[in-house]
Amino acid sequence: MRGLVQGVGFRPFVWRLARRLGVEGKVSNVGDAVSIHAAAPPEVLEAFALALAEEAPPLARVETVERTPSRPFRCDGFTIAASAPGTVSAGVVPDIATCPACLAEIRDPVARRHRYAFTNCTDCGPRFSIVEGLPYDRATTTMRGFHLCRECQRDYGDPADRRFHAQPIACPACGPRLALELGGARVPGDPLAEAAGRLTAGAILAIKGIGGFHIACDATNEAAVAELRRRKCRPVKPLALMVRDRAMLDQLCAVEPAEWEALCGPSAPILLLCRRDGAMLAPSLAPGNALLGVMLPYTPLQHLLMEAVDRPLVMTSANRSGEPQIYRDEEAREGLEGIVDGVLGHDRPIARRLDDSVARVAAGALRVMRRGRGLAPAPRPLPPSFSSAPAVLALGGELKSAICLSTAGRALLSHHLGDLDELTTQDAFETAIADYAALFDHRPEAIAVDLHPDYRASRRGAGLAAERGLPLIGVQHHHAHIAAAMAENGWAVDAGPVIGIALDGLGLGEDGTAWGAEILLCDYTHSRRLARLRSIPLAGGDVASREPWRVLLAHLDASLPPGEIPPALFDGLPAATLRAMIARGINVPLASSAGRLFDAMAALLGLAPPRLSFEGEAAMALEALAASAPGTHGFYAFGVVAENGLATIDPAPMWRAAVADLGAGQPRAVIAARFHAGVARAFADAALAAAAEYGARALALSGGVMQNAVLLDHLVARLAPTGLPLLIPAEVPANDGGLAFGQVAVAAARLMQR
Repeated sequence: MRGLVQGVGFRPFVWRLARRLGVEGKVSNVGDAVSIHAAAPPEVLEAFALALAEEAPPLARVETVERTPSRPFRCDGFTIAASAPGTVSAGVVPDIATCPACLAEIRDPVARRHRYAFTNCTDCGPRFSIVEGLPYDRATTTMRGFHLCRECQRDYGDPADRRFHAQPIACPACGPRLALELGGARVPGDPLAEAAGRLTAGAILAIKGIGGFHIACDATNEAAVAELRRRKCRPVKPLALMVRDRAMLDQLCAVEPAEWEALCGPSAPILLLCRRDGAMLAPSLAPGNALLGVMLPYTPLQHLLMEAVDRPLVMTSANRSGEPQIYRDEEAREGLEGIVDGVLGHDRPIARRLDDSVARVAAGALRVMRRGRGLAPAPRPLPPSFSSAPAVLALGGELKSAICLSTAGRALLSHHLGDLDELTTQDAFETAIADYAALFDHRPEAIAVDLHPDYRASRRGAGLAAERGLPLIGVQHHHAHIAAAMAENGWAVDAGPVIGIALDGLGLGEDGTAWGAEILLCDYTHSRRLARLRSIPLAGGDVASREPWRVLLAHLDASLPPGEIPPALFDGLPAATLRAMIARGINVPLASSAGRLFDAMAALLGLAPPRLSFEGEAAMALEALAASAPGTHGFYAFGVVAENGLATIDPAPMWRAAVADLGAGQPRAVIAARFHAGVARAFADAALAAAAEYGARALALSGGVMQNAVLLDHLVARLAPTGLPLLIPAEVPANDGGLAFGQVAVAAARLMQR
């Protein structure tokens, strides 16, 4: 049995099942598989095989089962045998939220682990965040310094116990301990009670979690939240919060069944939820945003802390603005000085940084936006046709960096690393390459990178390929996005081409210009651009991505006569200078970007400041405004023209209608809603026309703009009635966090074709 079958209590599960059914034999780990030798009458073996699949532990994921007859063998009952040697290519389990059994135990006054903040078992607790090597044994984790007491050793060695071979097993007598530090000095008394008291009094504290530190404060206290923003230099970006339970959550957000299921799942992500009107929260928690990023407690420490404070807490990554999350104790003491009033920590080291995963429910499914704690490094099976593909290392892009390893028909997408324009993220990127290679014994036969030669990931990939004498395979940015959606949805190599709708920020196209709103004809090895959004000049280059008014000016100048452009839109801004730059062709690269189109509409509606304080600020505000419009409001039409052999989607009619509506006093929410509906209709219709012309058998949707739930809902509503399969990212992020997964699929397919 292969898949996630190690470190999840699978062998003791098999042992208990065999004893229950009267099966004799043995179970053992062999490399990255579990091997079972079973002897029983045929009908019992059939029941045993069926129960192995139907009753597997909650964290297990069986991908393949190979079953063969065996010669008779000697056995006396059923045993758990020692692990056999073999290569472990993938299979370390992600860190898992506290299970109901352990939660009940820490709440039981007579239990040995009552109120113990590090309680765990084979069904929950830290995994990837503590692993330093394989095989996954206590000696190769950050728990090796905590020697088991007699009672824990008994639990650890008993196959009937739920803590059998649970490597992080601990109790108050032998495990990690909490400490509260203020000004570098330990505070006497109960650290948790002292921390809770300070939080309720308005303090800002760092809290050590599974994959790093959070910064916490009372989410109902405006003075505390505003002070946190001031100290962290984070003026408007929404802050995540943690709630104690469903009762507390229902006071703040409207929650659908699928959303509650996701919150309570083993990965316990931050989930984007619609806030209720009048929710009793600090106004500056998520200013101007109808969505809140909410999570439930996922460690015993968090459960105990939330019960003690009995109010929602801000739980944001502990870092200085733009830098990666802090995860080492000394870094927390030094790096958070001046930001937090104290640190609630403990003495169990964290092996690697893991940001919280972020997701939302959109178009009827859970969509991962950031893959981190609780999800990484679970491998994903590639479509069956990739089973013989060579091993590939893909290094992703510049933003939302993640790497991906493939081997034996599986792909292992790393946790979120961050943006590579930060020096500390560059260090994390280098560490991850070495860490994953060593941990999973990965020996790539090729390196895959983005086509952009100036991406740090591309330069590093070129260097690795040269050092190791390996092929370097460049993959166009949006081809990788579409290939990721294809591979995640099981599209076979020989299943034929699909039509891809790639709506994104910016990525280097095959013609040397910036792409980001494309209709592509794709299989895994090739991609052909069939249609695009009309290109506009980005005055100032990359600066335009941070200053949406520049993009608005270019769009309006290309769409309306000068006398019809409201002059107040650019009051106090150097519009004349930009127009001169565009006229002379000075630092004005052309781009067909959906991300910049959404930014420009946000600027038209007054939702974007002259300079954004974080990526996505304008687009998030625009989506929230569109979602707030009651009912349906029609759509803005786009034009379609032939240009240089491409079908070009022309936004000029949309801009003329939107400016007219704005001048006529139409509510901004209605304009935002019509814009979303118009974009979806224009690209859906272009994709359907292409599918009919080229006989494509599926439609794939990807790119960072696809994380906009309003847009995605419109697209699915337009495309689903055709009956063509829709390949949409779910567990693999649609944004650049999933880019490496697509690069692996493209590179592997090209290598198989050679």
